[in-house]
Amino acid sequence: MEDHGSTALRRLIEAQRDALVETHARLGDATALVERGQVAALLRFLRDDPDCGFDVLTDLTAVDYLGETPRFEVVYHLFSYTNRHRLRVKTRVPEEEPEVDTATGLWPSANWLEREVYDMYGIRFREHPDLRRLLLYEQFEGHPLRKDYAKERRQPLLGPRN
Repeated sequence: MEDHGSTALRRLIEAQRDALVETHARLGDATALVERGQVAALLRFLRDDPDCGFDVLTDLTAVDYLGETPRFEVVYHLFSYTNRHRLRVKTRVPEEEPEVDTATGLWPSANWLEREVYDMYGIRFREHPDLRRLLLYEQFEGHPLRKDYAKERRQPLLGPRN
């Protein structure tokens, strides 16, 4: 792990080195790749540590690296109003067990963001208070942002509810 210009990233490396797989800061984007089993504790540290103070989860998304192992990556974008810095946290998630701990207890905004990732990629968030589809109907089959989802796939037709 290299030393970076990001104060938050340097603090994270100093305090949580064992949880980190790698870090980098390219073009002003400070990024930390974290072990999946450590992501909840690391996110809590980033929120609660005064030198980091990430009080906002601005976005949470996923990436599908079809053909790689692990296949998925969950990406958290954090911002600190107090310290005026940003950090991207990533964790890799295997296709065979596509799940990671929820961040809803840390940032309420994680609720709908995690539901969207579940809906589009099929990645589950352990202990999420209401993990169900957000954008698609419950009978929709598959997860359309996965790279192996067939765009020509036909979906069940649903009639009006009585």
